[in-house]
Amino acid sequence: MNVKNLKKPSETDWARIDQMTDEDIDTSDSPPLDDDFFARAQWRMPEKKTAVTLSVDSEVLKWFEAQGADFQQRVNAALKIYAQAHQK
Repeated sequence: MNVKNLKKPSETDWARIDQMTDEDIDTSDSPPLDDDFFARAQWRMPEKKTAVTLSVDSEVLKWFEAQGADFQQRVNAALKIYAQAHQK
């Protein structure tokens, strides 16, 4: 999502959403979560992040920042892909 989209007011009727009950929500396009689904399900916890100070070229940082507000997650994903590709 870019900054332009963040400045656009939401068109969602939040008051109507807040008043909805579970029965009011249309889940017809969601597959049923049967016993087979839960038998194959795996518990996943997010990995803990470690804060670091890192020097990068300014054009690299600018490129990542231009990709959106979540640029730090994108940098992390790029580094993770690189590290996995170069594991011995």
